[in-house]
Amino acid sequence: MVSGRWRAVVGALTIFAAVGCGRDAGTSGGEGAKPVGEGAATGEITVWAMGTEGEKLGGLAQDFEAANPGAKVNITAIPWDAAHDKISTAIAGRQTPDVSLVGTTYMAEFAKSGALDPTPSVIDGKQFYTGAWDTTVVNGTSYGVPWYVETRLLYYRTDLADKAGVQPPGNWADLTDFAKGMKDKSGAKWGLNLQAGGKGTWQTFMPFAWQAGASITDDAKKFTLDSPEMVKALQYYKSFFDAQVTPSSLLRPGELEQGFVDGSFGAFFSGPWHIGLIKEQGGAALDGKWSVARMPKEANRTSFVGGGDLAVFKDAKNRDTAWKFVQYLSKPEVQVKWYGMVGDLPSVKNAWQDTKLSGDPLLKTFGEQLDDAKSPPAIATWEQVATVIDTHLEQVVKGVATPADAAKAMQSEATSIGTGL
Repeated sequence: MVSGRWRAVVGALTIFAAVGCGRDAGTSGGEGAKPVGEGAATGEITVWAMGTEGEKLGGLAQDFEAANPGAKVNITAIPWDAAHDKISTAIAGRQTPDVSLVGTTYMAEFAKSGALDPTPSVIDGKQFYTGAWDTTVVNGTSYGVPWYVETRLLYYRTDLADKAGVQPPGNWADLTDFAKGMKDKSGAKWGLNLQAGGKGTWQTFMPFAWQAGASITDDAKKFTLDSPEMVKALQYYKSFFDAQVTPSSLLRPGELEQGFVDGSFGAFFSGPWHIGLIKEQGGAALDGKWSVARMPKEANRTSFVGGGDLAVFKDAKNRDTAWKFVQYLSKPEVQVKWYGMVGDLPSVKNAWQDTKLSGDPLLKTFGEQLDDAKSPPAIATWEQVATVIDTHLEQVVKGVATPADAAKAMQSEATSIGTGL
């Protein structure tokens, strides 16, 4: 699957990919950034967007045109599975759109090619969540803005937790007790679901690594996958499989959601898309019997941040209006409206003050978690490195490799691949 908006599919713990690192020094208005003209937007721009965003963006484009009568926004909807190749081909032929939604794991690759326009100083990076802004930063320079975000929380059955006499976990030890209690005392077959392998397993695992104080690279973009903290996180992740509180086999489509509804699964980690899936499948019978909680704390309680970025291309035919459209989409009130249209969570912090989000206790918890959320480093080879992590993490889960050996192998293979920067 591609990065950016990874839609939930019924039956799978669908995953969002993203790129970034702990707060990079990158800011808007960096090297090569040009100013944006004052006044209303004029002329035509072409915008590429993927998935539901591509289907629905026309509604906001009409609002932008009404506020800028001399401007015209042409939207092209593109399937996510074709997005990377289509953008790459457009860059090679210098036939890019003015603006595009870009999967966050693609940002470093496209920035390295020289195709992206540095974010102008008229856009204040501080208005966005730190982890989300970092997804736009490559080698200290921002090349876009985060359009929408997601993060991961613990979904759990409150009725089963009450029966088991356990509370939402505050730390790692609590999570261990929580998962065991949910299995042994609540009647759930599995106390907690963790991804046992396959593509994207790193997204379930990396929050634990960050919570332990581990990192993927250091400030010099040198890989640090064999650190003691990484080994500690691998051992902790493995412990849930060793204790048989989480299934060691991959789930079938629909198995997780149905299991959560019927009480077979006591808890799992996922993003905001599962709110709708649970409400749809659980119906009124499940009302008041489930909730979400923030990540448990070890050294910290960091979660994963994903989402989608907006980038303007250096070959844009109407750069000025392109950035003005990006500015428009970054307004708090516009982000709130966009949430109402498609369910995308705002990347701009002030948008979360709106009662549509702050008044919903589930969404409010997601907003709180976004204050402590990370994404992988902005490197051009991330997809290859992610596969390395997935492979060795699955070997740890299956008992084929020890956490220490897996960490060494990840470090060696990632170093051989390099960052591509």
